[in-house]
Amino acid sequence: MNFLPPHIAEWLKKNSAHLSGAAAPLLVVAILSMMVLPMPAWLLDTFFTINIAVALMVMMVAAYMMKPLDFAAFPSVLLLTTLMRLSLNVASTRVVLLDGHTGAGAAGAVIEAFGHFLIGGNFVVGLIVFAILVVINFVVVTKGSERIAEVSARFTLDAMPGKQMAIDADLNAGLINEGEAKLRRSEVGEEADFFGSMDGASKFVRGDAIAGILILVINIVGGFAIGVLQHGLTASQAADTYILLAVGDALVAQIPGLLISVAAAMVVSRVGKDRDIGGQIVHQMFGSAKILGITAGILGLLGLIPGMPHVVFLSMAALLGYGAWTLANRPPPAPSVVEEVKTNPDGEATWDDLQPVDLLGLELGYRLITLVDKNRQGDLLNRIKGVRRKFAQDVGFLPPAVHVRDNLELKPSAYRITLRGVVEGEGEAFPGMFLAINPGGISAPLIGTATTDPAFGLPAHWIDERQKETAQMAGYTVVDSETVMATHLSHLMQMKAAKLLSRTETQQLVDHVSRLAPKLIEEVVPKVISISTFQKVLQLLLEESVNIRDIRSIVECLAEFGDTVTDPAELARRVRVALSPAIVQQIYGPVRELNVIAIEPGLERLLVQALGSANGPSLDPGVAELLTNSAAQVAQKQEEMGLPACLLVPDAIRTSIARLVRRVAPRLQVLSHSEIPETHTIRIGPILKGATP
Repeated sequence: MNFLPPHIAEWLKKNSAHLSGAAAPLLVVAILSMMVLPMPAWLLDTFFTINIAVALMVMMVAAYMMKPLDFAAFPSVLLLTTLMRLSLNVASTRVVLLDGHTGAGAAGAVIEAFGHFLIGGNFVVGLIVFAILVVINFVVVTKGSERIAEVSARFTLDAMPGKQMAIDADLNAGLINEGEAKLRRSEVGEEADFFGSMDGASKFVRGDAIAGILILVINIVGGFAIGVLQHGLTASQAADTYILLAVGDALVAQIPGLLISVAAAMVVSRVGKDRDIGGQIVHQMFGSAKILGITAGILGLLGLIPGMPHVVFLSMAALLGYGAWTLANRPPPAPSVVEEVKTNPDGEATWDDLQPVDLLGLELGYRLITLVDKNRQGDLLNRIKGVRRKFAQDVGFLPPAVHVRDNLELKPSAYRITLRGVVEGEGEAFPGMFLAINPGGISAPLIGTATTDPAFGLPAHWIDERQKETAQMAGYTVVDSETVMATHLSHLMQMKAAKLLSRTETQQLVDHVSRLAPKLIEEVVPKVISISTFQKVLQLLLEESVNIRDIRSIVECLAEFGDTVTDPAELARRVRVALSPAIVQQIYGPVRELNVIAIEPGLERLLVQALGSANGPSLDPGVAELLTNSAAQVAQKQEEMGLPACLLVPDAIRTSIARLVRRVAPRLQVLSHSEIPETHTIRIGPILKGATP
């Protein structure tokens, strides 16, 4: 704006935002003005030139965009350009009908040029060319783009819920932050709106083609009648003048319309986001030496056939053959600066150096790597897959994948199981050897290395294959190294199931249930309770070895009490009551009489008073220690007799007692009175007195 006076340039700079905002309304007013106000021929030439330039710009933008949303304004541009062409048709029709009798230049130089130079002054040729352009535009380009826009809009809307769920899953997994999640949700919504708008905007192009045909017919009939009846021209003179002007006018509007139609087809048929359309075509069609070479060979064979135009075919074959040879001998691309930085150990630290902590990991010493090598018949990975499948069937959710890797810091035969980077279990395994586990009461000696079963702490021996049959006959449980590690992993996963249920697994569980019972889960999560509360309730159940396979009953119970109860612990207590038949069956099996451990009445009153206080639990440390020691001993005796270890307590102290005895007796189950089904009876067994029995 250096050519403008300083004060005007400064004013335009300050008000550029307001002017750009008013551009669209002013353009619409100008377009409508062209329909109702008379225009001189030179102004028509100007607007026709602008129309052609705008159409070329739109097509260039469509050709160089990377994704459809890069040209999100295209539906509005399509409307405005269509309206501009129609208004120019109206303005030029007025000039043709009023001044057409004066000669071919009455409607301006642009229409005259299209009438004389493009079609040679022959209106019959012009009509045929116009008809062909209309067929190409209306039947081929517009019809195809309209169908693509319709299908794209339908598929985009159908895929929208899945994309939103994928964004939520990435957010819950920590792969993206809240800002990126909002940006991606906005992009998904804009994409659906864009294709929906394109589905309707494609009708503008179709209507424009129909309007062009009607305007041409009106111009021909009206001009011929005006020339003969009003200006006294002969039929031949009227046809030469008015039909030539009408055809030139139609071609002036039809060619920009065809460009806009092609641009619309390019926008809706766009696939991929890495290159523009030109780059995609060049890379995918001319980027393979094999394709160019085969094409060159076929063209060369066709060029040798007698009667064929040898020069053209052989020249094209030579050109394509040279291109194929060039691609085949092209040197490999040099590594980029980014790749060099990534591969350079002396380079600067990047975020790629920060590796996330594995939720569930298995680290192996170097001698155990053969157990995961399929080329050496290693079967550990298949065993791990079986462990995850069995866990999902027993517990009720799919655990995270186990990341197996070597660790040179471990002893050669050692392995380590980690949970969120923390070591939860360790052991040793010896490929080619077997672990003979003493289930109890077996005194037969074995030749081998004495050890302890890493999963359950039972006495065991590592033996070679020659001792395997002897150990089995003596009553030992004999397993190979892969089974030892898989069993240890399975046991720890069962014990740490609550920690394995992260937000990602919870969301996957919700998605799974929504496919089985969509209405049930939609009404509860997250409408009644949040996903975090739902996760906490499930974790509280898993902490006490309650499987969550009956997820429908859990959700139904949460739907019943979620409106009035917000505390996850209280919700978990009510879910336990709802699941009591399954919990009891999980502990005792199908029996109807339950042998339970009880607490001496005086101690029970003391515990209720201390743990059920409104001011919070306050139990004397000495009483707590005596209680836990006694519970551990009684539970061990029950297990030695082959009976389930289950403690029956009042409802008010069940959660506190379960948390108290969990550390010393993890296999001791604690039930409340309300969790005993009406169909079962109880038989009081051992009594806890707060001291060693």
